[in-house]
Amino acid sequence: MVERETWTSKLGFILACIGSAIGLGNIWMFPWRLGQFGGAAFLIPYLVFVFLLGTTGLMGEFALGRSQQRGPIGAFEKVFKDKNLPFGGIIGSIPAIAVGGIFTFYSVVVGWVLKYFSLAVSGAFSHMNIDNAFENFAGHPESIFWNILAILITLSIVVLGVKQGIEKVNKIMMPSLFIIFIILLVRSLSLSGSIDGVKYLLLPDWSYLLKPITWIMALGQAFFTVSLGGGAMLVLGSYLRRDEDIPSSAIQTAFFDTGAAFLAAFIIIPAAFAFNLDVSAGPPLLFITMPHIFIKMSGGTFFGIAFFLCIIFAAISTEVALMEVIVEAFMDRLRFSRKKGVLTAACIAIILGIPLDLNMNFFGKFADFITIYLLPLSALLAAITFFWIYGVERARAEVNRGALRPLGKWWGFFAKYVFVFVAGAVLILGIIYGGIG
Repeated sequence: MVERETWTSKLGFILACIGSAIGLGNIWMFPWRLGQFGGAAFLIPYLVFVFLLGTTGLMGEFALGRSQQRGPIGAFEKVFKDKNLPFGGIIGSIPAIAVGGIFTFYSVVVGWVLKYFSLAVSGAFSHMNIDNAFENFAGHPESIFWNILAILITLSIVVLGVKQGIEKVNKIMMPSLFIIFIILLVRSLSLSGSIDGVKYLLLPDWSYLLKPITWIMALGQAFFTVSLGGGAMLVLGSYLRRDEDIPSSAIQTAFFDTGAAFLAAFIIIPAAFAFNLDVSAGPPLLFITMPHIFIKMSGGTFFGIAFFLCIIFAAISTEVALMEVIVEAFMDRLRFSRKKGVLTAACIAIILGIPLDLNMNFFGKFADFITIYLLPLSALLAAITFFWIYGVERARAEVNRGALRPLGKWWGFFAKYVFVFVAGAVLILGIIYGGIG
């Protein structure tokens, strides 16, 4: 078996987790939901869910990975075998397949981001038809090149391994992302009319707390913002040393992930208000609304480059964590070298990604299947495996190993009954509402 690496420091691990958690969903979805579901009122259920449920899920996935020193397939198999239960490896393959699916369609989206970064650098926003440019690019053969480029960039990082690749790159990208975000925040809030965007985000409409949809959307946002799913966080946790503090790592990951979402909200929404643009555009917010802002803004070329560079950092850091899950599975199950595992994962993603590049309808259906059905199912299976089959007291002991402030028995009850129940509810509600993450 290939020797398993470990993180050189807790900081490296946390930055990798933050990189996995901070993705494109944070950046375009959170600002929209914050405004649409009661402003500051939405924050109450969201923050409760993030710091109670999100951190519990993170602790469970970190500890399951660390305790078994394996990714999802090997970890599930080992836990099931210890209890004389069959099919652990088969069940553990579900999170790995889910991550493979996410990596495939996410690479397409990262390709779009790279394309728009190149447009920002070349100053093309000022002389192109922004409203039609995206639909004339996405779903067309040109996007194949950018998809492959996204995969090759990710490959070049993951092939270097945990210490020299994933850890080193995140130590550069994550601090840089926050620094650039703060610069963009100052510029956005200095725009005339931006205060209306701040009011939109913060003035509470308490009536929304009486609407079940607000709580459902807050739950979905909180559950998936920290990248739960029995895949990436479990694999990142499997490289932890035995004495690392898992509870504090989970809390710090949730804190910085939420911080990035807030920064994105206070960059995008006030700027959109300043120029009277649609703030509820969803994904087009990045590719239509923001370019419109940059061509109208003084110094827009510079800020456009900085903005899309931030998006690249957020997207590639997530890509790296996703690819690592697939590579780890090849290394653990098929005894591949890291290089062979990375090349195999890249080739599969390129081949499967081409149909998604060429057909936006197929892209949407594929992404929906993975995110609405497979990923929530994976998160539920991971929770059941660790908190029920592995055993909640053993799970709590593993979480507390190395913890400065060990968790009490209350946490075991909460994890086994409340968290697992909610993980099941997220799956069911996602199917009913067509996705709540």
